[in-house]
Amino acid sequence: MNPRPDASGSGPGTITPDGCAVELYVRLPSRGEAELVHSAVPARASVLELGCGTGRISTPLARLGHRVVGVDESHEMLMRCREIETVRSAIEDLDLDERFDVVLLPSHLVNSPEPLRTRLLESARRHLAPHGTVVIQRHRPGWVRTATDMSNDDGTIISTLTVLDRPEPDLLHARIRYESDGAVWEQEFVTRELVDEALPGVLAAAGLRLGRMLTETGDWFTAELDHAATE
Repeated sequence: MNPRPDASGSGPGTITPDGCAVELYVRLPSRGEAELVHSAVPARASVLELGCGTGRISTPLARLGHRVVGVDESHEMLMRCREIETVRSAIEDLDLDERFDVVLLPSHLVNSPEPLRTRLLESARRHLAPHGTVVIQRHRPGWVRTATDMSNDDGTIISTLTVLDRPEPDLLHARIRYESDGAVWEQEFVTRELVDEALPGVLAAAGLRLGRMLTETGDWFTAELDHAATE
């Protein structure tokens, strides 16, 4: 049974339950995410990355001096990780004994429709040290509501987005096609808008509170434990 019934994928190599292609993830270039996280957290922090994939962010973070534990439900993804500890688990089911200085929730996972979004954030909260930081990546506010068919070529991978449906104004059903060296992968996904005004309530539902924005576009931000909610 697919735990992500709203996602699917196709193409050469292993496809994970949420539709991600392992061979594609190996090819994805770094876009400075590790450096952004590094600049926002203490030196030599313990970091838990939820949904680490092939280690595109985790491995550079380890090289920047952090101890990193990467979590993914795909064995094939974890086999590609280097220089980090790995745990195979669905994020929402994760229950480790350790608490971390930093919990990283990247890849727009916070834009997952409910109830999955709250379960992902609750997992982040469960594994956060008392004075730790959750670092979260979301779609740029407004993107879900305004996204249109588009294509981009970064010199390595050509990506083409096709909007399939908008069941609600803030809910997008889309397909993205990737082409690289003659290989083609496709992934369908459903993602929900998360605007600034909704952030406090979304985080509070998981026992967290908003920290600060890390980028001018608002696509990266921090959260911390809401101690008042747990007293």
